[in-house]
Amino acid sequence: MRLPRLRIGSAEIIALPDGDGPFFAGREEAFPTATAEQWNAADRFAPGAVDAEGQWVLQFRAFAIRSEEGLTVVDAGIGPADSPAASWAPVPGTLPESLAAADIDPSEVDTVVLTHLHTDHVGWAVVSERPYFPNAEYLLQRTEYEAVESLNPGLRSALLEPLQNTGQLRLLDGDTELRTGRAVATPGHTPGHQSVVVEHGRDLAVVTGDLLVHAIQLLHPELPYSHETDPEQARRSRERVLDLDATLHLATPHLTEPFTTR
Repeated sequence: MRLPRLRIGSAEIIALPDGDGPFFAGREEAFPTATAEQWNAADRFAPGAVDAEGQWVLQFRAFAIRSEEGLTVVDAGIGPADSPAASWAPVPGTLPESLAAADIDPSEVDTVVLTHLHTDHVGWAVVSERPYFPNAEYLLQRTEYEAVESLNPGLRSALLEPLQNTGQLRLLDGDTELRTGRAVATPGHTPGHQSVVVEHGRDLAVVTGDLLVHAIQLLHPELPYSHETDPEQARRSRERVLDLDATLHLATPHLTEPFTTR
């Protein structure tokens, strides 16, 4: 398996596929204000995001960030066959095979950043009630932790409590420096959504989480997405990232291509 990679200074960002499949709802329902002209532009930009029946096709990815300072995994995919995402996502995911292809043993990972508490981003975080990355510190924004009952109440026992029981869960309060890069609060999709930024000079990479879920948001970041907790806040977060004054590389879990440069 050949994995897409992006180098930013001494850091290497590796895309880790975990699956692909149709979204559970029509894309017109997900972006109700998008026009036909905007959809046509998005389809030209990313033709792989729609199938012959007009369904929105999602990729599901995690990312690894490898540097001299450490080894970070951002998000944990859709998970095994019995994961919390099994009701709608194409489980079982292939993240273990992708990690092996990247020459990464789960025990080597020192940091796991969970961008948010949606089931397709935490699937391999805890497996059989044990952290899949046994030596890693798992980072989550405190605001997201406090919103678990409204987001996915089942994740308290399936994810958060096992991480707390092993002392591996660390709650962040806003932007936080990491071993490589930094966690940046990008709320709106969920209350405590976060992204990860890695920069070197004028090169800046953002592992976006669900700040971006479809190419139409790259072309029209103002469009509201129906599965955002606060669409206006999400728009501000998205535009703040897309307006950064740098050579901007976007590492996205769901877009057709894992890396997009603006």
